[in-house]
Amino acid sequence: MKKSILILFILSIFIVGCDDTEKNREANLDLIEKYVQSVEDLNYDVMESILDEAYIGYGPSINDSINKKNAVVNWKNNVENLYESIEYKKTRNATVVIDSGENEGEWVSNWAELNIIYKSDKSNVTIWANTVYQIKDGKITKSYSFYNEADALEQLGYSFF
Repeated sequence: MKKSILILFILSIFIVGCDDTEKNREANLDLIEKYVQSVEDLNYDVMESILDEAYIGYGPSINDSINKKNAVVNWKNNVENLYESIEYKKTRNATVVIDSGENEGEWVSNWAELNIIYKSDKSNVTIWANTVYQIKDGKITKSYSFYNEADALEQLGYSFF
């Protein structure tokens, strides 16, 4: 009898732990979907509310990095002067937990085909992009973005020599 009670106790702890993990996973996915929607809506106020005060973003180039303040200022400038629209097509999200090291924590990876239309001449660019977001306490604390900048520039008419 004592053995059965112990097994039930251990199973109940496991089930509760799984519920918390699943709730975090769903909350993280919801947060990134909200963030992606704010990008499509060109809504930098919502973006600002989702980024942690200590946020740091990296990419797409190896030496690119930006903090929250500059990310919001940069995005506001892009919304007001550069982008007519941004549409996420074929977007997918996946969650992962990294157990140790510098990037320990909860992450959501978003990959998508982005269609960007520019204000000045209505030129159109389509790129494959992947951004991986670290989430802590319901905020994005870090991100890594990957896309081919040269591809976007070629679509805009630039040549490389």
